[in-house]
Amino acid sequence: MRYRNEEIIERVVTSDEIINEAENGKLRSATKDNAETNYEQQQQQEPVSSDIINPFVHRLELETTYEKIKTLVLTVTLLPIRLALITALVIIAWLLACVGLHGLSEEDLRRAPLKGWRRELRTLVCSVMRVFFICGGFCHVRVKGRQATNKEAPILALAPHSTFFDSLPVIVLGGPSIVAKAEVSRLPFFGKLINYTQPVYVWRDDPNSRQNTVKEIIERATSKEDWPQVMIFPEGTCTNRSCLITFKSGAFYPGVPVQPVCIKYPNKLDTVTWTWEGPGALKILWLTLTQWNSMCEIEFLPVYKPSEAEKLDPKLYANNVRRLMAKTLGVPVSDYTYDDCKVISKAQHLHIPHASTIVELYKLRSKLGLLKENTEEELVIKKCQRFPELVDYPKFVRLLKLDENNTAAQHLFKINDKHNRGMIDFEEYVFIVMAIANANDELDMVRVAFEVCSSDPTHHLNAQELRKALHMSLSLNADDSDRIFQQIQRDQNCTTVNHGLYSKKNKFSVLASLTILRTRYDSFFSTDQVLAVMSTRPEFSHLFHESNELKRKKKSI
Repeated sequence: MRYRNEEIIERVVTSDEIINEAENGKLRSATKDNAETNYEQQQQQEPVSSDIINPFVHRLELETTYEKIKTLVLTVTLLPIRLALITALVIIAWLLACVGLHGLSEEDLRRAPLKGWRRELRTLVCSVMRVFFICGGFCHVRVKGRQATNKEAPILALAPHSTFFDSLPVIVLGGPSIVAKAEVSRLPFFGKLINYTQPVYVWRDDPNSRQNTVKEIIERATSKEDWPQVMIFPEGTCTNRSCLITFKSGAFYPGVPVQPVCIKYPNKLDTVTWTWEGPGALKILWLTLTQWNSMCEIEFLPVYKPSEAEKLDPKLYANNVRRLMAKTLGVPVSDYTYDDCKVISKAQHLHIPHASTIVELYKLRSKLGLLKENTEEELVIKKCQRFPELVDYPKFVRLLKLDENNTAAQHLFKINDKHNRGMIDFEEYVFIVMAIANANDELDMVRVAFEVCSSDPTHHLNAQELRKALHMSLSLNADDSDRIFQQIQRDQNCTTVNHGLYSKKNKFSVLASLTILRTRYDSFFSTDQVLAVMSTRPEFSHLFHESNELKRKKKSI
């Protein structure tokens, strides 16, 4: 959800004040109390919004009959033509890049800027790639403001980063050097084009990569040679443009002037946004190429010259630039980070529903001290009976020992109240928390669910508890769960198992049948017994295969 303008104004230093001071090369006392506040203090002052802004979700569906018919028609008529032209232009640009890079090593590209005909040829490559985007439907790019020279602003900070189509601004900006993962240099065709921008590569296997990246940016920024500007997406990942997430501070460590560049895609149907939870790359490409026209707006803001306080505190510098850009875009700022995407990725890998809200839950637990104290895990360890399934807010805060009037506690309850009933499933809440913390695969999730749902410390479960555990971890229905329970009973020769104490085998089949009926809901089986039965059933074989693969990978490291 987007904030109202009044809320944005309360959270962002007014743009006129900052812009006027930025043009003069410093932040004056008019905004100094706000702009030069220590970064940690700024974070503490950020209120917890009553609205949940989720920047990692995007829904893309063709809702109208017109859109469906248009897409169908253009898929069989326009799309093949566009793909043919795009392919031809990529090959032409790649060939030109190969010529421009001929005879140059990676070390040559890092040591000195391209000059002479190689530099002019790069301009031609940019022109070819602009035609590439025109053929893809991006015929009109609206540009506001003026791009600074590399001497005025050695670094360009672009936001929000929301799609792989953000390569279009790179072309419009004249092919500045990008900061990218080293792996992209090996991409077919596009790797060569990226190399031609003389990028600053981040090497994942190099423990000093961050320091080396900052050092290289500083060297280029302070060099007397005519290096291209360094362009960076400080968010570090794609969002849905509903807010600006936390800027990574790498681009701001050098302490040199930065030109903020805002990107917008003001299209009626948003086919370009690519987030962690949403349509895949092929669907986005297909629906974008079947639009008559796609719009892009690029706005250059005045060069932001850091104050002395910002030079000493890159996080403060990054946060102030972010707030200025958020004001220009008319969106709020959010304390989501690139690392939060890893949490979402893990939740998606484990097939946890509502994966994108996990980050909000994680941050609120951290704010409330639950993360540090491992509160939920301690509750599981120390419990002597099963948790109440449904709890209201007063019961929720009592269980977690929280202040009922705490805004963050209220927010934590709200995001778990999926149906707005004023009640949440406490076992499900604890399961999600522990699964994200402790599970590496779906089999681990099953084990966690057994711990959460069992009514005794030894983690033995009866039929009802097994139903809940398998439903939470594997979305298994009650009938399938009961079949597993009955198979365990048969494998144990109809033995009644109560907290690990086994009765003797009944010799009479009639009495054995009665035992099954009598013990269906008061028999308890251990985690190992349940998993042993599940391992023999083909529908669960993938769980054990995945777990074994993960163990082998860990041993090989």
